[in-house]
Amino acid sequence: MIVRQELLAKLVEMWSEDRLVSEIDRLPIKLSPKGKNVMGRCCVHKERAIWRYKSLPLMGFDEKDELTPLSWFAKTALERNDPHSKDHLMCVVDEACSSCVKTNYEITNLCRGCVARMCYMNCPKDAIQFNSEGKAEINHDLCISCGKCYQSCPYHAIVYIPVPCEEVCPVKAISKDESGVEHIDKSKCIYCGKCINACPFGAIFEVSQIFDVLQGLKNGTEMVAIVAPAILSQFKGVPTEKVYGAIKSLGFKDVIEVAQGAMETTSREAEELMERIKEGKSFMTTSCCPSWIELVRKHIPQMAEHVSTTGSPMFYTALIAKKKHPNAKVVFIGPCLAKKKEVRDNPNTDIALTFEEIGSVFAGLHIDFEKVESFVPEVQSYKEAHGFAQSGGVIGAVKYILKDEQVNATAIANLDKKNVALLRAYAATGKAPTPFVEVMACEGGCATGPCIYNDPSTALKNLREALAKMK
Repeated sequence: MIVRQELLAKLVEMWSEDRLVSEIDRLPIKLSPKGKNVMGRCCVHKERAIWRYKSLPLMGFDEKDELTPLSWFAKTALERNDPHSKDHLMCVVDEACSSCVKTNYEITNLCRGCVARMCYMNCPKDAIQFNSEGKAEINHDLCISCGKCYQSCPYHAIVYIPVPCEEVCPVKAISKDESGVEHIDKSKCIYCGKCINACPFGAIFEVSQIFDVLQGLKNGTEMVAIVAPAILSQFKGVPTEKVYGAIKSLGFKDVIEVAQGAMETTSREAEELMERIKEGKSFMTTSCCPSWIELVRKHIPQMAEHVSTTGSPMFYTALIAKKKHPNAKVVFIGPCLAKKKEVRDNPNTDIALTFEEIGSVFAGLHIDFEKVESFVPEVQSYKEAHGFAQSGGVIGAVKYILKDEQVNATAIANLDKKNVALLRAYAATGKAPTPFVEVMACEGGCATGPCIYNDPSTALKNLREALAKMK
């Protein structure tokens, strides 16, 4: 995360000084000059190649081009008119994705060379061989990582070595291709973003649209920013009106709180919940998390009848923005990768930026919050609407609206493999522990999303402190 933020801030700084096209070809050399200690890389030349390839998705490209100069990509990024020209929302930087294990199992020196040879007997591919001392070894050219040897060894001498991105993906959307490089299957991906921060080599990137926004603002394109409630968690000690002022100072015509749309979502969802309860429906889940919607659409279609038909807070905020500024492009700013997919599916929104991107822009432009003119949105949202940013927030807002009604609810935060299996069970049986089920992809809610500028624990703490100060 730190590498992404620092590199993006550097690119933004160069853009602001009109040096991006003219100097970007030399940037990898400046970042990794000769004589610099290269941690984890074979040589400085590979380190430079990785800087090059990591710059591409930050400029909105998912190419794996070795010959075209970075300056060509920079120039193209600043001239393009279609920010959605690239189909992929995420990409894997091949050069950086080169150090993970090719197979998931290894035999340690705990092997006793036993007579039973249970690992050998249970291997379906004859991948277990024995050295001159009678100790077992794995032929990784034959191994298919099925785990049979691991399960059958009585001495626990075989260890499982996870691939971090594959380990965290709840829907098996990421796997190695024939070259041993991880590949994201977009037909399975729910854009939860867990793989992005799980990769220890920083090899997985979102395909950014930040330069489409910056260049558009510079050229006078009318744009409105709609900002997610989780913004309260990102810049500790900085008043929210200063953060909004910093966003507006980039050239946005207006800044609107997505919490305003959350108020509409809350009232509609509360009404829909009571209607379903009266009709005798077993349960209803929330609909504001786009990763959850993608999970239902791609992996649990039988759950669709139980999902609320209410739009997300972004959906209703975009309607407000379009009504107020009909000619403006609507730019969503939030902590979520999946919102980029929701933006593409919504005709009233144009571009999605993440907190990580906007924070890097502030850093690259050297914005001083103390010197920024404060901006207060025209409509002030109530505390419960801002609470959408944390796990249990939707439940709290719905209960606030219903007041006299007793609503039992369950919060499921973190779409990991265990919780996905639990939700599959709800769909299969048509039953849930409570009539209302809130589902969020991220463990602490949106404030701990995959594309935040802060670290998750600090972000959640900041959010709770900010909410505590609200009336």
